[in-house]
Amino acid sequence: MSSTIFTFPVRVYYEDTDAGGIVYYANYLKFFERARTEWLRALGVEQDLLLANNVAFVVKQVLMDNNKPAKFNDLLTIQSQISTLKRASIVFKQQVYNQAGVIVCSADIKVACVALQEMKARSIPAEVTEVLQGVR
Repeated sequence: MSSTIFTFPVRVYYEDTDAGGIVYYANYLKFFERARTEWLRALGVEQDLLLANNVAFVVKQVLMDNNKPAKFNDLLTIQSQISTLKRASIVFKQQVYNQAGVIVCSADIKVACVALQEMKARSIPAEVTEVLQGVR
């Protein structure tokens, strides 16, 4: 895998934590989503324009490992890269690092492209594929 790595900072807020002050596991999925969205935006791919054209990306599969706890007020870095780009899907490899550079969470997330109104698989638009192939 030799794709471009996109980094995105996330501060852990009180609302991201459980009663023990540790990041609630499901919130890592939100962090990963934000990082993917900001990466696409940085590449000039605006998802609201895709939605207006009946194109959406939906998460199909997640394989996630929680390695170490992240805590309230930690500054995390989300690293994202494309591990697989197919006609109608993308697999992102994403990792969360704490301030010490330790991986606290990692995931392989498969995202499928769908025709939004029909909720059926469709090819990723050519202009998006072209941009994504440039960062692989």
